[in-house]
Amino acid sequence: MADTDILYDVSQRIATVTLNRPDRLNAYTASLGEQLRAAMRRATDDPGVRVIILTGAGRGFCAGADMDNLAAGTASGGATLAAENPKALPQPFDPASSPDYQTVHSYFPAVPKPIIAAINGACAGLGLVYALYCDQRFAAAGAKFTTAFARRGLIAEHGISHTLPRLVGLSKALDLLVSARKFDADEALRLGVVDRVLPPDQLMAATRAYALDLADNVSPRSMAVIKRQLWAVDQLSMRQAIEVGNQEMLASFGSEDFKEGVAHFVEKRPAAFTGR
Repeated sequence: MADTDILYDVSQRIATVTLNRPDRLNAYTASLGEQLRAAMRRATDDPGVRVIILTGAGRGFCAGADMDNLAAGTASGGATLAAENPKALPQPFDPASSPDYQTVHSYFPAVPKPIIAAINGACAGLGLVYALYCDQRFAAAGAKFTTAFARRGLIAEHGISHTLPRLVGLSKALDLLVSARKFDADEALRLGVVDRVLPPDQLMAATRAYALDLADNVSPRSMAVIKRQLWAVDQLSMRQAIEVGNQEMLASFGSEDFKEGVAHFVEKRPAAFTGR
């Protein structure tokens, strides 16, 4: 990629997207946001990519919106204006996805591949918003978290008022959002904000090992459908969720990946899924 606020690398069918403003703890700017979306589009459109890892360069994951922008009163810059004007947004990753996942910041759930956040350091404000839109979160021991908004005179923005209580429950979300206190990776694990805590020097290796298992042994089609089902579940009744599951199961029976899933098991060989 020509711009350098984001680094992009593909290896073993895993795309690693790295926020690359280490001197600012990878603080968010409109330019970084545009490059991040372009990287996710690139990974989405590449049939050679099956899993995405999002991480940060240097000591931080993402320290939130760049304070220089906040001081100037621009917050997320032009991205905020675009969020209020759907005509200004790029094409959605999945046009059939909920409008909830077609805004400037909320598009990760519409990316049809698992996104795993490897949280290597400070994760605050808008950085936490992005981490919560990932499908899973692995954190380095010692990483610090905060919602930050209330201590900046701001509110729970960009959907965190939905994603955070979805993970930790209403009262714990209220605590983290209203107090905007800092909490560490161990507490994040206890609360359910993150899924694993690892020694800092093992974070990327462990995240890649998990991602590689998905890339090598799991149907890409199944991952995409299951991800869509889970992110939509809050918008459906139980009956609707059952009906969607039944429809998707019938479609799965006709897929190449289903035939391969049975064949590799019966033949006791590694899977060779195509995603079709």
